[in-house]
This record gives sequence, structure tokens and C-alpha cells, in this order.
Amino acid sequence: MSEHSPHDFVVVANRLPVDLVTPSDDEPPQWQRSPGGLVTALEPVLRSVDGAWVGWTGTADIDLDPFVEDGLTLHPVRLSESEVAEYYEGFSNATLWPLYHDALVAPTFDRRWWLTYREVNRRFAEATARAAAPGATVWVHDYQLQLVPRMLRELRPDVTIGFFLHIPFPPPELFLQLPWRKAVVDGLLGADLVGFHLPGGAENFRYLTRRLFDLPSTHRRSEGGRIDLGTRNVHVDAFPISIDASGLRDHSLEPSTALRAKQIREELGNPEIFLLGVDRLDYTKGINVRLDALRELFEDGALDPYKTAMVQLATPSRERLEAYASLRNDVEREVGRINGEFGRVGSPVVHYIHRPVARDELVAMYAGADVMLVTPLRDGMNLVAKEYVACHSDGKGALVLSEFAGAAAELRRALLVNPHDLEDVKNAILAAVRSDDPGLTRRMRSMHNQVMTHDVDRWAHSFLGALRAA
Repeated sequence: MSEHSPHDFVVVANRLPVDLVTPSDDEPPQWQRSPGGLVTALEPVLRSVDGAWVGWTGTADIDLDPFVEDGLTLHPVRLSESEVAEYYEGFSNATLWPLYHDALVAPTFDRRWWLTYREVNRRFAEATARAAAPGATVWVHDYQLQLVPRMLRELRPDVTIGFFLHIPFPPPELFLQLPWRKAVVDGLLGADLVGFHLPGGAENFRYLTRRLFDLPSTHRRSEGGRIDLGTRNVHVDAFPISIDASGLRDHSLEPSTALRAKQIREELGNPEIFLLGVDRLDYTKGINVRLDALRELFEDGALDPYKTAMVQLATPSRERLEAYASLRNDVEREVGRINGEFGRVGSPVVHYIHRPVARDELVAMYAGADVMLVTPLRDGMNLVAKEYVACHSDGKGALVLSEFAGAAAELRRALLVNPHDLEDVKNAILAAVRSDDPGLTRRMRSMHNQVMTHDVDRWAHSFLGALRAA
């Protein structure tokens, strides 16, 4: 099937699964795989069918026709510089993102941003309508595109529409602050199936449909929820996303990975304890929490800084937004403080990397780290926690995991912590570094089995099976 032919299966997301590398006028476009959990989760699904992906290139003011890259058919959606500022950085990430993450930072309610968000969602819906064959299945993703299901249904009532939210859906008392709350809920009601990570998100959404639209709904544990619109039903349920667990496990077991893991440890000075954090640099991720805990453990004498090394990967994120720029300053100041007080010449305690890291390097770090620190204040799922567990089929390693990450509902054998309680985090780190504790091995093996069984294929087939049934 050519890139211009309509497709029976279409994925719609804010970003394409590739990033434009050379947007120069006198050079042909070159592409590299995009980072992020959404691409990691969906790319195998799209490759298993002859589908298409609708999304933005990541570069403003670029007009491109549909094209095929690395076997994937891609339909680019153009965004202007002002639309990037107002739809993406503005409404998506300065209004919806903080609101959906427990208002850790106060959301901004700007009417101009809302109008741009609505206009860009319409453009995505129109591009999807062109890409979809008669009777196609369309899977719309995430908070940037919550109006697309309703708009697409008006354009193409023949298609089946699923929507999945990759971040938490907030409690009603927070969501109701949004001035455009009815329009957003109505946008989602355009779908045949609305999916969330956790049952709580699904229940919050059902409550809002009753509160805002007085719509009757039912819920059965085996079937999820159903909202009666009169002319049709909208199904609502939880589908915890996962990873390509077997692929990651196999990658971690390759001899080259084991060699690189050993080299990384040597480069760190062969510490007795190797702690790892892997995050986007985002205020929801609780990076400062683990740094504060580590510093206090050194101050208390509970951990020896000469025998401990931490690597914190912090991928740049939304740096034009004030909250993110402020967070970067805070994190880098704390890293400097810890290294200034407890490091030695040539041997910092915290190795801070503020750039993307190649996948091979990341897997080697997962495989080599004794303790993984995942301490978000709020997170829809957190695939990093699952990736670390997948890389430890030998039962070694320990996971310190925030109870406010969606992954905590599945990885119950992790060392679960309240990230708002610094003593709780400190105690969990101390429990995690006890390499002679056989209980840690049992915990890791249990979590590894869970991740291997509930992988990304199971997630995708579960959602798409429910969508077909709907």
C-alpha cells in the first residue's frame, strides 16, 4: 500500500515516531527515531499491520506530503511557530499537563491558547479523515488531542475510534477548574472506547459525564464502564500500558551489554553501590526528592559517599517553559551541592547527564545498576520502572518506586514510597542497597515475571480487542 492510499488502521498522536534532523531547504529530509514511551509502545503494533501514523514532525513551519520512513507510512501535520507556542507549550503543557498532574504547578487558563488548541485538533482530525479507509479503525493518543475523537466522528462517522490517555486523569475537583471542561469531555465522548492507565481515571471520567452531561453509565468489573449517549454507547476502561519486555530482556543479556555495563561501573570508580535515575527533566518526576534523600543519607552517615555513585539521566524537556527552566536550575544546584560536599577530585558522587542517551547505553545502565530510583510525585505509568525490571531476569537489583506512579499498581513488590515523605524515601534506599537480602531477589523475580507476562503486545491487543467489541 502506498503512502497516499487510505489505511484500515491509523494511529494519531501529537508527534510522529521520527524526528526531522535536517530541515534545511537545500537538503533532503533525514529522520531519526523519536525518544519516549509512546513510540516505544506503539511502533511494534503499527509494524504488525499495514497502518499509518498521523502526527507533527517536531519542527515548526514544515510542509510535507505523506511519506514512508523505515517501513512506516507517516502523515505529517503542519504546526506554525505560534501554534507550537500556544497549542503545545501553552494549552497542552502549561494548562493540561499541570492540571492532570495534581496541579503540582498552577495551570494557566488562557483563552487564546484554548482557541489554538481547538484549531490544531481540527487539523489533526482532518488529516486523519484523509488517511483512514472506509470503516477504518483509528487510535487517538493523549492529552494534546482530546478534541479529535468528536471532530473525527463528525467528519467520518463510518470509522471506529479509540482514545487512550497516557497521563493521569485528574480527580473531578481538579478537572472542573478547567473553563473548557465540557468541550474536553465531549471531545472524548466522540470515541467508541476511552482508555486510561488505572481504574481510578476511568471512574473519574464516568463521574464527569454524569456531572456535566447527566449521562447514565454502568460499570461491571469484567467489562469496564459504559456511557449511554442515547444513539450509541461509549465504553470506558483501564488498560495499563507496558513495554517490549522480551526484546529488552534479550538486549540486556547480550554479551556487548554485559561488557558495557562492566565498563560503566569501572568509569564510575567501581562503587559498591550504583544508583540510577532516568527521567525527562520534568517537575512531576521527583528528581529533587531522590537527590535530597541521597544528600541526607550521606550527612547522616547511613551511606558512604566513597562507596556510592549515582547516575542521573535527565533528558531535556520543554525548556522554554518557566517551570522547567527553574527545575533545571534547582536540580543542577543540588547536584553541585552534593558533589561539592561529598565528592573527590575526579570522582563526583552524582554523575548528571542532561542529554538523550543512546538505547544501547541506557540498557547497559539498567543492567548494571544496583538500585533504580523512580520517585515521581505523579505519573500516569512510568515505563522506566518496567524497563529496569525487564533487564534483571537474574533477580538482581532493586526498585524504589513512588506509590503515585501508575506502575505501582502492577509492581507491588517494589520498595514503594511516598515521595512527599523524605524519611520514607531514605529508608527505602537503605533497604535497597542491602545486597545480601534474599528478599530483594524474590521481589525482583516476581516483578520480572509480571512485566514479561503483561507486555506491550498484551496491552495493545487488550485495547484493540475491547475496541472491536465496542
